[in-house]
Amino acid sequence: MVTYSDLDLPDAPKLARNITWFARALRAAGLPIGPGRVIEAIRAVEAVGFTERRDFYWTLHACFVSRRAEREIFDQVFRLYWRDPRLMEQMMSWLVPSVRGTHEERIAKPAERRAAEALLDGAQSEPPDLPEDDGEETRIETDAARTISEEERLRHLDFEQMSGDEMARARRMLSRLTLPVAPLPSRRTIASELGAQPDWRRTMRGAMRRGGEVTRIATRTRRVRWPNLVALCDISGSMSSYSRAVLHFLHAVANAKGAGWAEVHAFTFGTRLTNVTRHLRHRDVDAALAAAGAEAQDWQGGTRIGESIVAFNRDWSRRVLGQGAIVLLITDGLDRGDPDRLDAAMRRLRLGARQVIWLNPLLRFDGFEPRARGIATMLPHVDMFRAGHDIASLEGLAEALASPNGSRPMSRV
Repeated sequence: MVTYSDLDLPDAPKLARNITWFARALRAAGLPIGPGRVIEAIRAVEAVGFTERRDFYWTLHACFVSRRAEREIFDQVFRLYWRDPRLMEQMMSWLVPSVRGTHEERIAKPAERRAAEALLDGAQSEPPDLPEDDGEETRIETDAARTISEEERLRHLDFEQMSGDEMARARRMLSRLTLPVAPLPSRRTIASELGAQPDWRRTMRGAMRRGGEVTRIATRTRRVRWPNLVALCDISGSMSSYSRAVLHFLHAVANAKGAGWAEVHAFTFGTRLTNVTRHLRHRDVDAALAAAGAEAQDWQGGTRIGESIVAFNRDWSRRVLGQGAIVLLITDGLDRGDPDRLDAAMRRLRLGARQVIWLNPLLRFDGFEPRARGIATMLPHVDMFRAGHDIASLEGLAEALASPNGSRPMSRV
């Protein structure tokens, strides 16, 4: 027999309606839920029953969650919808700006803002009554001197704290970014009328066609070549939000015309290394990242940085690190593996690349210090150490690569 004594449900006799509204909130938060799943969930609860919160939670979890990435969103929406007695106050505190007091403000966990927006959709207060039109023109003046545009606010908003709508707008901004790079001079030369080096062979061949008379001296100049961009993205639990945003950025770079890069290679790693380069070549960014997510089975899992870099050096470094490649390493560096193994892997990676750039979201904290063992091990082997937690940091990376001194040793920003 189904009992409701151990579960604080709103309006318990209308459980089917509550489950339906719960499914709508999950759908608004991004989960692909249709009417069929809602019917299955109602029938499952009716068949299984529940005597405690755990049974009810896992019954709905089995009906609505089909991928690892959906677990966190389901957990937050479930907690807010079914269990929290101060639901509206807590959600409004995440969505409405408030005055900071003497106590430290609790930052919303990942997916909490998306859950709050999904549950508050359509629950806003009614607009105030407008005064009747008296025939006179009403002029409203607004002082916008201290306001900040929405786009400027998104540029400095942490990827992990973005709501679903904010992340969608941020992705559109990322799709417009470019990552320019200067060409590399080659030892090979090509014929050029404006070259500074004389080409004696071509000069003598031309003279032989004219009976041995030298009428002009042919010249040549050095060729230029474009480097490869190789990105290694950490997709563990603490890095998944940042890596998704960076992969959107890399998709725009890989499909940009005239960007300058010879090739763009992308690898993801958590517990294992996965090559997702071919998926980024798809013109549609949603289809590209969906295929990349299906290829990488270790999203939001553990972290094995040392073993993943060893696998890259062994299987891929000779294929993709030629032509003066630049390596973009996106990770927080929190590795619990063997530090000697990580040190050797980073040393070999640095020897094979022209430049290693490390994007670490932990640099967003003002008091950050490289005290973690993994960070301290990796830091001596990188040329540039930069933050990678928002759009502004990625724009700063583009400016650093385009500047003449962008490849200065061990620059930290």
